[in-house]
Amino acid sequence: MNTAHKMVRVYATEEANPCRGRVIWSPTKSVWILSMYLGAIVGGWLTFSWAVFGLFVVTSVFTLCAGHSVGMHRRLIHNSFKCPQWLEYTLVYFGCLIGLAGPFSIIYMHELRDWSQRQPRCHDYFASRQPLLKDWFWLLNCNIRLAQPPTIRYEARIADDKIYHLLERTRYLQQIPWAVLFYFMFGWGGVFWGICMRVSVGTTGHWLMGYFAHRWGDRDWEVKGAGVQGYNVPRCGLITMGECWHNHHHAFPESAKLGINPGQADPGWWLICLLQQVGLAWDIQQPEMLPARTNLIRSWSYRPQTLVGAEVMRELNSLRKYYCPFRSRLR
Repeated sequence: MNTAHKMVRVYATEEANPCRGRVIWSPTKSVWILSMYLGAIVGGWLTFSWAVFGLFVVTSVFTLCAGHSVGMHRRLIHNSFKCPQWLEYTLVYFGCLIGLAGPFSIIYMHELRDWSQRQPRCHDYFASRQPLLKDWFWLLNCNIRLAQPPTIRYEARIADDKIYHLLERTRYLQQIPWAVLFYFMFGWGGVFWGICMRVSVGTTGHWLMGYFAHRWGDRDWEVKGAGVQGYNVPRCGLITMGECWHNHHHAFPESAKLGINPGQADPGWWLICLLQQVGLAWDIQQPEMLPARTNLIRSWSYRPQTLVGAEVMRELNSLRKYYCPFRSRLR
């Protein structure tokens, strides 16, 4: 049993309440994501070539896998493996390039969301219960302000780190050097596809997978007492870098391996194994190495892909009903 990687960042009094709060529009977040969408749609359409499309694919895969999944999520947030400090800085930096948040803000929102989801009830902002477009607006354009939030404290190694403070302050400006480089390599197409399209797809895909992974899919485990459960979303392992195996993540948060069952693709785990092979990763946590959880029970609530597809179609028909002026049903 290994408890060395477990960290406590959330300190909640009896008065802390995950339900009472207001969703507040954030001009900074909204202008950022909408400007990326505009550049991706208009600029991407006008400047398409296979070269810039290849740039988009390569940079997206690298930043999503090495940056967000391995650097931000599995290393910085959950401490699920150890590596040299220079490598951690590099991975987290590429995670910032996704365009979601800096290291402090992403830890804060992750810890607040996890704490809220573990309670019997929580605000819909944390639970993905709202219709698709409303949830998109909330998560990518707004912040939540709880009336009685818990206290979230960063461990000293992060709280006192000047590099992480710099990355937090410059989280949007970090795109500029890459935009200049891509412009000189590919012209404006490099900027629109290497920056705008990549940020748009990365941030939207991150939100969309979280939306699905808290509503539909397979569930091997149930966290007893938690008002929000995680689900594994089938056939999405490669495009999500393994993050779609969200039921496993809810069950074993400190595990570096998310695709636990045979056939569950987990590129983030593959990268960590590669780093281990060359001596750049160690103390890698897996489910069997973690302390037993008394509130974790076997679920076996398998939900066939046909059922998942039917529920997705119902969601899309709901969107068509409320947001499409013609109100015709999808078939």
